[in-house]
Amino acid sequence: MIELDNVERSYPLAGGRSWVLRNINLSIRPGEFVSIMGPSGSGKTSLLNVLGLMDGDFGGEYRLDGHAVHALNGKQRQALQRDALGFIFQHYHLIDDLTVAENLDLPLSYRDIRTAERKALVADMLDRFAIVGKKDLYPRQLSGGQQQLVAVARAVITRPKVLLADEPTGALHASQGAMIMDLLGELHRDGATIVQVTHNPENAARGQRTVHLRDGWLSAAE
Repeated sequence: MIELDNVERSYPLAGGRSWVLRNINLSIRPGEFVSIMGPSGSGKTSLLNVLGLMDGDFGGEYRLDGHAVHALNGKQRQALQRDALGFIFQHYHLIDDLTVAENLDLPLSYRDIRTAERKALVADMLDRFAIVGKKDLYPRQLSGGQQQLVAVARAVITRPKVLLADEPTGALHASQGAMIMDLLGELHRDGATIVQVTHNPENAARGQRTVHLRDGWLSAAE
């Protein structure tokens, strides 16, 4: 599903360059759950930005679901991102002036999907994530755990090939975080390919494999 060959990322500095990713080689199979760990400044966010097609200014080769990302232009990368990827962020990124149901419908609105089918997909997500009773509420009326639940539902409503999670429990207390990790485990058992960035060893252990970054280098795999 994901293949990185000698991927590097750097930024220009006076008299040289600052390297944030160095010679990254990583393969992730369809249906695999991989955790990325490393201290602050290790390159985790930079790697996630490359994986998520948010940063195309990298060296090396990146293939996603058979597509040569390194050879695509900006418009092509944007289309692939929309069609293949789902994102879960630490701080939810819900739209404040949209209801729960409207937040779920938002990613569907960018696709050629009939209104009736969109309504059915939203209803299915509300039911699956047990948030039917919250559908007409706004994010500010929800707890942090409930907001993240909606964010996960929004990320998977388009059935993405890969789910990218950036510290998905970082803003939650322990019981809410455990609920979200249980949900990611359920999605994985249903066949989702998941890549999560986390500082939490317990969360990392929920995956099948952990890769470690330090100073931009991929150091070890478990």
